[in-house]
Amino acid sequence: MHQLPSRRRFLELSGFSSLSLLLGGCALSLVEGVVGKTFEPLNQSVETLLFNPQKLIPEFPESEIEPEALIVNTYRFTPVIDPLTFRLIIDGEVDNPLSLSLAEIQQLPHHTMTIRHVCVEGWAAIVQWGGVRMRDLVSLAQPKSDVRYAYFESADGYYESWDLASAVHPQTLLANQKNGEALPIENGAPLRLASPIKLGYKQSKWVTRITLVNQLRRSQGYWEDQGYEWYAGL
Repeated sequence: MHQLPSRRRFLELSGFSSLSLLLGGCALSLVEGVVGKTFEPLNQSVETLLFNPQKLIPEFPESEIEPEALIVNTYRFTPVIDPLTFRLIIDGEVDNPLSLSLAEIQQLPHHTMTIRHVCVEGWAAIVQWGGVRMRDLVSLAQPKSDVRYAYFESADGYYESWDLASAVHPQTLLANQKNGEALPIENGAPLRLASPIKLGYKQSKWVTRITLVNQLRRSQGYWEDQGYEWYAGL
């Protein structure tokens, strides 16, 4: 089992990336126009300067959890996943590609956080998520020094991409629990992304593969390819 990289190593891997209240949030247009697309690289550069990849977002006490507020959104269908044969693949520009069973993932350090999940559609819910830090998984895969992005593939065909600095933020989890119980299938079991620094559409459910790369591909995410903002920070 590899040791987690130091804070300095994570900063080297991540570079300066972004997070912002200026250009994300539920007020953004669901389908950006030409002007929005023209300024998107500039927006991302501004967010890059604002984001602190080590700064923690304040969490909520468990008494404020809103069990009924988390709305279930389904992209195509709810996939059927056999937990006994499931493997999480981590590949791409890495020195140690991984194929992990759920049992192996459960042996990694477990973390919980009670945060606000914010949807671009205008609703929010305070939820407690539990799972494995993405930074731990990235560390195990030993990304090459020029890696800057993480792509996520899901069992239902959904796909997303994140900047690496956000992916390895201390409060970005690959979650397998919700509100102290096993993650329900409708919420993304066995594994889903959960983080207080991104809008809900970035937080993929039913994650099966994580690919670490040094450049963004032409296809950046299911909703982003239809005009949504790529960074989608809070």
